[in-house]
Amino acid sequence: MNQSLTSFAYLVAAVLFILALRGLSHPTTSRRGNQLGIIGMGIAILATLLHSGMSLGGVALIVLGVAIGGAIGTVAALRIKMTALPQLVAAFHSLVGLAAVFVAASALNAPQSFGIGTTGHIHLESLVEMSLGLAIGAVTFTGSLIAFAKLQALMSGTPITFRGQHKLNLGLGILLFILVLLFIVSGGSKILFTAVAILALLMGFLLIIPIGGADMPVVVSMLNSYSGWAAAGIGFTIGNMALIVTGALVGSSGAILSYIMCKGMNRSIFNVLLGGFGNAGGEAVAGTTSGDKSVKIGSAEDAAFIMKNASKVIIVPGYGMAVSQAQHALREMADVLKADNIVVKYAIHPVAGRMPGHMNVLLAEAGVSYDDVFELETINNEFASADVVYVIGANDVTNPAAKTNPASPIFGMPILEVDKAKTVLFVKRSMASGYSGVDNELFFRDNTMMLFGDAKKMTEEIVQSLDH
Repeated sequence: MNQSLTSFAYLVAAVLFILALRGLSHPTTSRRGNQLGIIGMGIAILATLLHSGMSLGGVALIVLGVAIGGAIGTVAALRIKMTALPQLVAAFHSLVGLAAVFVAASALNAPQSFGIGTTGHIHLESLVEMSLGLAIGAVTFTGSLIAFAKLQALMSGTPITFRGQHKLNLGLGILLFILVLLFIVSGGSKILFTAVAILALLMGFLLIIPIGGADMPVVVSMLNSYSGWAAAGIGFTIGNMALIVTGALVGSSGAILSYIMCKGMNRSIFNVLLGGFGNAGGEAVAGTTSGDKSVKIGSAEDAAFIMKNASKVIIVPGYGMAVSQAQHALREMADVLKADNIVVKYAIHPVAGRMPGHMNVLLAEAGVSYDDVFELETINNEFASADVVYVIGANDVTNPAAKTNPASPIFGMPILEVDKAKTVLFVKRSMASGYSGVDNELFFRDNTMMLFGDAKKMTEEIVQSLDH
């Protein structure tokens, strides 16, 4: 396949990637979007393998690499639990960043193989592209590893902060910029290349450790954007249009999603980029729970009785639902309520779970109709007219402290205003705080009844009581 045909194939693949992103923007078209993305990637891979400049040995190595990586990816995708999907995504992002670092190192050591010059005489524009891909890739690699460790509970999910942290990050950022300039001016010094790599790896670590659990969905989105820009930078270095377009699409879409997530959490996008957002320092501050701290404890029978006498029930799923895999039992409960002419809706917070869209995927897996699922902006004004709100495993996204306690690390974050409903049924294993480490004031409200136990088991018991 000559260069013109290869370029045309890459163009077709790029169009399919754009259509894939468009399809992924809505649940009803997401399956088609995934299919278009797979087809586009298949075309890009075939175009690369059939390119006239590829040697037989090179094709064999690529096929071997794709086979090994594809096998590992397939096994991981089949075995991974839905609750562990966020950390899997973080791990994949780290690999993209590491790949960018390796490609940059290869281009520096064998520039003639990439058509970017010769050793010691690399094209200026290639040095710029190479250094950007290296720096962003290294930050993505270590940052994603820290995100994975926090999501996998291999390290504390609470913010890790110290005095002068922001100044240190700023200083290191300036130093990284200077090193990149020196690397470009030097014509490709291997010592400066190594210095840029080490400093960028350190920055990735420092940018993510101060970020608390409540903000991890934004971190996943932000790292997704970083991995895209790293890929785009390396695409310019090796002159691969498909990599440039794909990386730019991932980078820009991830950046837009990060902005949307920050807006949904009342966070500053600049603080996200600098690291340590969501907490000014120190440990998480518990929500204020002044007054009577006793709670009302109910049973599945109590919950079923209250729901039977309701005309409108809103269900708020959270990470606890994902952990117990209660989505199927939840849909069954909703079906029983609908059979009694009770209006049932689902309310989804943009950061419920551990990554954007986590709850939507789980509900879709259980066959919940998209027409019954509503985002925060649409559903929030309906809680006041709801007879019952069934909160299953959600915590921080329903915490009134976000509106009432300025000292709380989640203060200012828009929440689902479930406290306005006549009755709130809150399913939890215990009185433990949410992922952000903040106590939930809602537990102690007069209109809240706590249902302690496994989310799936409790929901199944409620279904049994409703049927009797």
